[in-house]
Amino acid sequence: MLVLGVESSCDETGLALYDTQRGLLAHALHSQVAMHEEYGGVVPELASRDHIRRAIPLLEQVLAKAEVTRPAIDAIAYTQGPGLAGALLVGASVACGLGLALDRPVLGVHHLEGHLLSPLLSKDPPSFPFVALLISGGHTQLMRVDGVGQYTLLGETMDDAAGEAFDKSAKLLGLGYPGGPAISRLAEFGDPGTYKLPRPMLHSKDLNFSFSGLKTAVLTLVKNHVVNICEQDKANIARAFVDAIVDVLVAKCLSALKETGLKRLVIAGGVGANRQLREALNAAAQKRRFRVFYPELEFCTDNGAMIAFAGAMRLQINPQAAKRDYGFNVRPRWPLDELRVV
Repeated sequence: MLVLGVESSCDETGLALYDTQRGLLAHALHSQVAMHEEYGGVVPELASRDHIRRAIPLLEQVLAKAEVTRPAIDAIAYTQGPGLAGALLVGASVACGLGLALDRPVLGVHHLEGHLLSPLLSKDPPSFPFVALLISGGHTQLMRVDGVGQYTLLGETMDDAAGEAFDKSAKLLGLGYPGGPAISRLAEFGDPGTYKLPRPMLHSKDLNFSFSGLKTAVLTLVKNHVVNICEQDKANIARAFVDAIVDVLVAKCLSALKETGLKRLVIAGGVGANRQLREALNAAAQKRRFRVFYPELEFCTDNGAMIAFAGAMRLQINPQAAKRDYGFNVRPRWPLDELRVV
């Protein structure tokens, strides 16, 4: 089965072709970072318009890479939610329009399920069951994953997600967009221990998170400087922030593994590309004798490959999940724990 994946939930347009026998054949991605950088964040209307411009050229690109024609596509998967409503509508309309033109079934895919399953695209994929730390955009969740569609929520953020805390703290330090990678790079030049920031809910005895207080602590540090902050001080604050957030994420992951008795941990989503987090988790894994799995770096951020793959996995379980009803709706808010294998 050859599945086309279409991703357009936020500020990346991604298309990919996944074959259930041969694996990922081709994928193409356009990032809107340069366009949104001028505004310091994603402008939804601009994002939607750019998805319209990019989708079909990217489709032609992946077809050429895979050396297949449109009629070879067996099914089309698209991101149905969560995400920006206008951006989701573009991807859904492209997918359903292609499905109608080719007389192929279409399937709406949960964006976070795509992230959750993306490590299975790697050369050394994890086997089920595993604990997953899902850190993507406005989501920070710990899940037990027993199979495709078999997800148990173990803990989640009570306010700001890790990615939001990265972006907001970066903005407080006057760093560019996107803030997460910028503050992580700056932290590498900071001196550890110069500033001490709180580790919210580190000892809460549950698996939930809270990062709004950490962001507020960074704001207080910045405001306490009566003159402009020098670059070294910015780096020191960035280091303190990254150390705090990594400590919390690692501690919660260890607690989740202990609670479930599992020995496999998957890190999925954009923050999963963070170098400091990977180093801390790898060190913990070596000490505690568990395995940690990451997506390939190109699949940490939003991409069409994870949507094509998630759609293909769903269709292997239930070939009737894809429909030839080309009316569509999107779900800007869609809890992952609502998903079940249909």
